[in-house]
Amino acid sequence: PLVVAIPKGRVLSQLAKRLQPLGVQRELLLADDRTLVRDDPATNLRFLLLKPDDVPTYVEYGAADLGVVGRDVLLEREYDLYAPLDLGIGICRMVVAGKAQAHAPGRTLRVATKFTNIASRYFLGKGQQVDIVYVQGSVELAPLTGLADVIVDLVESGETLRQNGLSELELICPISSVMVANRVALKLKRASIVPLLDALAVPPTSH
Repeated sequence: PLVVAIPKGRVLSQLAKRLQPLGVQRELLLADDRTLVRDDPATNLRFLLLKPDDVPTYVEYGAADLGVVGRDVLLEREYDLYAPLDLGIGICRMVVAGKAQAHAPGRTLRVATKFTNIASRYFLGKGQQVDIVYVQGSVELAPLTGLADVIVDLVESGETLRQNGLSELELICPISSVMVANRVALKLKRASIVPLLDALAVPPTSH
């Protein structure tokens, strides 16, 4: 079977909808159990349910032929992968956020984020020196407690920022989910992979 690594979490239901026209049953992907390997004999696809950050690793090392991953993960860490298709799902944005005018001039800006490489590249590109503080979660807390002046994080609706008295200050880049392919698999299983990519490239019809 063609092995596809997919992320558990918020993108999964959107992905299940995109795969439905290919004959993949939504129930197979959305079943509320702990099965991490799910086979669909009808389409000859095998799905691996992974943490989003692990998807590109499985694809790069050949444990999966294809994978669905947020562009943020690809930007944060370098992988030797081919990314042939933007799926147009999981749409959000990477931003700098904080309290307006909270940073005292003349002092190095302190930035809290789990996306340390994205943040470093962004501020370096602006010629701005910053101190990066790595935090894994609840990053909105950092400006509220004085741990950092601003944060770099993914934002979808912005509601969490608003509820914590923060606002978007700068847009770094738009983010969406992309399909990535193992380079060797793309050569050896091209006859199976290309039709799948072609089918997913067609946006689903709206009802």
